[in-house]
Amino acid sequence: MATLARQVTHKANLVTRGILSSEAHYCVSGCGAVESAQHLFLSCNTFGSLWSLVRSWIGFSSVDSHTLSDHFVQFTYSAGDLRARRSFMQLIWLVCVWVMWNERNHRLFRGSANSLHQMLDKIKIFSYRWLKATSSTLALNYHSWWSSPLF
Repeated sequence: MATLARQVTHKANLVTRGILSSEAHYCVSGCGAVESAQHLFLSCNTFGSLWSLVRSWIGFSSVDSHTLSDHFVQFTYSAGDLRARRSFMQLIWLVCVWVMWNERNHRLFRGSANSLHQMLDKIKIFSYRWLKATSSTLALNYHSWWSSPLF
């Protein structure tokens, strides 16, 4: 998480040095807010709303936190105390952040944008592939994973 905050700061440095335009200091979603890790991953109307889609997919509801570290802990423990479920939720959280960060970079450097549902699809695809690659006991097929990953 600290690395992401440093990278957002590096973006501000590129703006200061004139490598990126002054508009690049703002969030790539076009919401008008200054980009920070906190804003991008949690409070941005575009990127932050992806969390509600993910929670709906998983079948959990929770209150959003105001810091990345609190959000990680809250999200991780929303599935209960079972270690396997916490590990699963950590994987999902990390994939979400990874997809958001890649989307941010594509919007900033390539000028391309995916919809929230396309980003959710990427989260589903990458989390399934990462879990399948690390777990020889994953009993779910891809279709079941797509509709309800915890069952």
